[in-house]
Amino acid sequence: MKLLFNFLIFPGILFSAVVGLLASWVDRKVTARLQWRVGPPWYQNFADIVKLWGKETIVPEGAKWTFLLAPYLGFLSLALVATILGRALIWPQESFGADIIVVLYLLTIPAVSLIIGAASSRNPLASVGASREMKLVLSYELPFILSIIAVVIKSGGAIRLGEILNYQAVFNSNIASLSGALAFIVAIFCALGRLGLGPFEISEAEQEIMGGVLIEYSGIGLAIFKLNKALLFYVMPVFLTVLFLGKDLSPISIVLKFVMILVIFILVKNTNPRLRIDQAMKFFWIYMTIPAILAVALAIFGL
Repeated sequence: MKLLFNFLIFPGILFSAVVGLLASWVDRKVTARLQWRVGPPWYQNFADIVKLWGKETIVPEGAKWTFLLAPYLGFLSLALVATILGRALIWPQESFGADIIVVLYLLTIPAVSLIIGAASSRNPLASVGASREMKLVLSYELPFILSIIAVVIKSGGAIRLGEILNYQAVFNSNIASLSGALAFIVAIFCALGRLGLGPFEISEAEQEIMGGVLIEYSGIGLAIFKLNKALLFYVMPVFLTVLFLGKDLSPISIVLKFVMILVIFILVKNTNPRLRIDQAMKFFWIYMTIPAILAVALAIFGL
């Protein structure tokens, strides 16, 4: 019963969805103010989800059954990640073995669901978006995993989230070391790629491919994909907090660290133009992978 409550209510689906939608509103509001616009009210994202939920779902002619299944696949994986991360923050001693590997695996599924859904829609523009999303995933996964390996080495080889948090509680936050700070910078940019925020909103690119991976989605399918992105707005800052900022885990401290990472996301998004897919691949494979390898090397030497 406790596990079911954790998954459905707190810190699982309901809590993470509410926080994620509010974080998405902060992103939209700050972006609007930077562009001298008023921006939406705080409840706008909730209203959008409810409105889309009641709209008709139009299935393209010839689309495969995976077109309808894909959004739910990403949603369930993110709900599991939110539950695992939330339980690790609240009860570090209850984290299970190798959960960091499980989180990495589950975080890949939302991008895969976008690729599967777009490819099964039989729309040429959606196929272009799916191709871009696939290349983007292959680009940011390597430096992201290397940055996490640096954290694991720094934490004495721990692969349980609770053990990583306990290590930081005893010693210091991983970001306070040279290897941890370098890995944190790499992880921030990889998280932006996973979120599809500027300068990496390449698979949707409304000015070029009119929504790309989401062009054929409507109704509840589009609502679920929008909700998935909101869940990522919750999951990624929490994951980075666990990995790099785990020294003080009081409720106020967690909120402040969450907001700090969210502000970094928003600032990078609004100060950089969108990259081409080849530029993004070069950025991750060279300019992010090399610092990530250096972070691993520094972690091995205890720096």
